[in-house]
Amino acid sequence: MRTELVSEAGRPDRPNEDFASIALPASGQGGALVILDGVTPPQGGTGCLHSVPWFTARLGGALTDVTVSSRDLTLAGALSRAILRTAEAHKGSCDLSHPRTPQATVVIARWSPDTVEYLVLSDSALLVQAPDGAVTAVLDDRLSRLPRASLATDAVVDTTVRNQEGGFFTAAADPSVAARAVTGVLPRSEVRALAALTDGATRWVDRFREGDWEDCFALVRKEGARELVEQVRTLERADEETRTYLRRSKTHDDATVVYVEL
Repeated sequence: MRTELVSEAGRPDRPNEDFASIALPASGQGGALVILDGVTPPQGGTGCLHSVPWFTARLGGALTDVTVSSRDLTLAGALSRAILRTAEAHKGSCDLSHPRTPQATVVIARWSPDTVEYLVLSDSALLVQAPDGAVTAVLDDRLSRLPRASLATDAVVDTTVRNQEGGFFTAAADPSVAARAVTGVLPRSEVRALAALTDGATRWVDRFREGDWEDCFALVRKEGARELVEQVRTLERADEETRTYLRRSKTHDDATVVYVEL
């Protein structure tokens, strides 16, 4: 089995807010992968004493543990339990009802000899390659489908669409958000390989338009996860002055890629 994990901070002077793990084997069979993309808060308070990296480390660690040790739980159930465990760790010191309490996007995949389960919440991506080479992108596209007016300012986002009905959802402090994730189960025989990417890596497709998801997957499979991140960095630097593709987005974002051949 081939596995790769690459995670790079967007800026050397800031900590990486992503989290990634691969567990082999999970509960004595199969395996699992987890990636989280911590949501960078705007200037101002979050109601929490802890940093985003603290949160993603806590949630990611709990999620990896629950996913691999409690195979009786669905992935949504595992996410719900991990969110609850993380919230318990700081509810006594922090205002977890604050709309900017630390939060993250989530991708989980778990495989056994018979099945491959998946979960995607918010704008990270899971790419699934079939034995014939076809690639399917599993996406939670609610954020991308929102009207521009809903995303005009941080205040508008926080009061109208963040973790609200008709908007988009991230893993923060409410365990019930797990039920909002995109989930599914595939026969193991229908999956040859998986690639999970935070949105700092998906820029190669959805911002810079260097190729489609199948092209992106082929790049990771043939050249490696590091090559995808390096190409994204090259494209970001070229766009730094013109802002043709990134517009209001930060020039460099944390980028994480996990690749697994089953």
